[in-house]
Amino acid sequence: MEATVAERGQITLPKAVRDALGLTKGTLLKVELDGSRIILRKSVDDAISRARGKFALDGFDSAQAAVDAVRDAE
Repeated sequence: MEATVAERGQITLPKAVRDALGLTKGTLLKVELDGSRIILRKSVDDAISRARGKFALDGFDSAQAAVDAVRDAE
């Protein structure tokens, strides 16, 4: 995956990355440098945020698709 740096130094994270980590508008990210690498870490402040994005959605295109499948199975 790639992201392009915009004129004001901003980047847009690919949707798949945002979805996998549960990143939403206003999510605080910590930025670290490791040699020539940029490391973004989600700032975690509660148990729900720590759990969000840690579980694979194997076979589903989105979290909503997984929720819908579980609800349909009930």
